Amino acid sequence: MTATAAKGMSAAEFLAWAETRERGRYELFRGEIFAMAPERAAHVTAKAKIWRALSGAIAKADLPSEAFVDGLGVAIDDQTVYEPDALVNCGEAVAPDSLLAPSPSVIVEVISPSSRNIDTNAKLGDYFRVASVIHYLVVDLGRRLVLHYQRQGEQIVVAFVKDGAIMLDPPGLAIETAEIFS
Repeated sequence: MTATAAKGMSAAEFLAWAETRERGRYELFRGEIFAMAPERAAHVTAKAKIWRALSGAIAKADLPSEAFVDGLGVAIDDQTVYEPDALVNCGEAVAPDSLLAPSPSVIVEVISPSSRNIDTNAKLGDYFRVASVIHYLVVDLGRRLVLHYQRQGEQIVVAFVKDGAIMLDPPGLAIETAEIFS
């Protein structure tokens, strides 16, 4: 990610600005806009597989939730908006013209060389500042590993998942690592 010139921007100003961009993906971090690095084919493929797995699990569980890949932002506060690789929004439906997920419960980031430190440090703490977020999955394609961070009361616990099922309860979903790494 590389910073652009704007600083001190609010989330609302950022969303209005982002709508005017024809190309590229951006995030807002503490009032500063960052352009996201281009993605390699493996990264894009992994996001699609994750979305398919989450969407299938939602359908199987018949939950009032929806899976998204790219595009929707998660507002952390008035000066920080991230765009995760995939997310599950539960409860309140996402309005067709919305740029933000109103109730994200599962957030997924696929690690890339340029995002490893950000995804496992800054974003980890920030995503759990959002009250509706219960699960944060950090997918490491190189190590075929998912770091599953889960809110349990006042604590965040982590599981290192290399194979088998990843239980996302609540909301009551299960996805298989084979669906991600096949």
